[in-house]
Amino acid sequence: QVQLVESGGGLVQAGDSLRLSCAASGRAFGIYAMGWFRQAPGKEREFVAAISRGDSNTRYADSAAGRFTISRDNAKNTLYLQMNSLKAEDTAVYYCAASNLLFTTPSASGYPYWGQGTQVTVSS
Repeated sequence: QVQLVESGGGLVQAGDSLRLSCAASGRAFGIYAMGWFRQAPGKEREFVAAISRGDSNTRYADSAAGRFTISRDNAKNTLYLQMNSLKAEDTAVYYCAASNLLFTTPSASGYPYWGQGTQVTVSS
């Protein structure tokens, strides 16, 4: 089992950048595919980005493609989400999640392990 702790959220203005981090502990981080999800008030949790075990495959939601970059450092047991050109509609609690699957998936049901979330607020 793996434990996940997100950090790096905050209050920024539209057009700014933020980098979220997700520190993993417990079982070897490198065996998990990883994902970022977000949940805005009154809305369902939605997929943002995912990355394979070996960092060779990434996928993004349409809303994140071209602005967000997911990456991982297996030596540091850390997952990242670089977010550029932030918009007010990016305001949400952001969660990292770990999957036992061999491939990336945008489905939350594919991730049995979740962090507690970090708040990102973008003012317009």
